[in-house]
Amino acid sequence: MTDSALKPDETARIRALLRPRRKKERMWPVLSAALLAAVSALAFATAMILAPPVVSQHVVQSEP
Repeated sequence: MTDSALKPDETARIRALLRPRRKKERMWPVLSAALLAAVSALAFATAMILAPPVVSQHVVQSEP
């Protein structure tokens, strides 16, 4: 005989159901930020390769 009318297995199950759930960390914000950084890095690299130089002066190879 037990002192309580409640069954310990059912009490543990009820406590587990009433316990607040853990919040899952979402990965979408992290992945979208990483994607944005990668796309912007590729865009800047492409612009630096394709853009003409800012200052284009003719270099004198020899003076007369």
